[in-house]
Amino acid sequence: MAKRRNSALRRALAALLLAVLVGAGLLWWQSRVWRPDRQHFPVQGAWADVHDAPIDWRLLKGDGADFVYLTASEGPQRRDDAFTDSLDQARTAGLQVGAVHVYDLCAPGDAQAANFVTMVPREDALLPPAVALDINQRSCPTPPTEAALQSELTTFLNQVEMHAGKPAILMLSRGIESRYHLAAVIDRNIWVRQDYLEPGYAGRPFVMWTATDRYHGKAAPGPLRWVVVQP
Repeated sequence: MAKRRNSALRRALAALLLAVLVGAGLLWWQSRVWRPDRQHFPVQGAWADVHDAPIDWRLLKGDGADFVYLTASEGPQRRDDAFTDSLDQARTAGLQVGAVHVYDLCAPGDAQAANFVTMVPREDALLPPAVALDINQRSCPTPPTEAALQSELTTFLNQVEMHAGKPAILMLSRGIESRYHLAAVIDRNIWVRQDYLEPGYAGRPFVMWTATDRYHGKAAPGPLRWVVVQP
């Protein structure tokens, strides 16, 4: 009798373990293909850079992307040499295109602006430029004060916006916003980042949201950052 009970218990535990593993596998798969509901966010796209290459832009368009933002430059010197080709190819595929500059908190704003405008053409058809801001201890081990960052960032924005002919978008991480409160002191549209759940850390409505950085489609060999626009 005890043996039968032990055998039944082992079978029940094995079935439970199998169910847990199957459930975990389904959740893992869903996390790879999840995107926000298009009924709530009709305009969707991706943020890509050289690390995501090669990208089949037609497949990205076919996968539901309306636009793509391409990282053009980082700090005062680094550039994506594939930016121009990617820009042309994405446009040919029918995607709207914008350019991203990854901002270095420790570098002068005017030098970073010069790097960006050297890479990005002055064209009305381009989407508003985006500035990605985050805390990076490797590139900036001693972050600036709030006043110093605001001053340099304002210089950067003035020069980039004069080149682009339109206001920039601030792409703020949770860490940068917690430390510098840029959403409250700089009057620009906000782009926020958080997987799966709409974030509220900016303290005001966002215009764009990187809803997941692990979307797996057919357009790229690895995960892409999937972005939606607030309707």
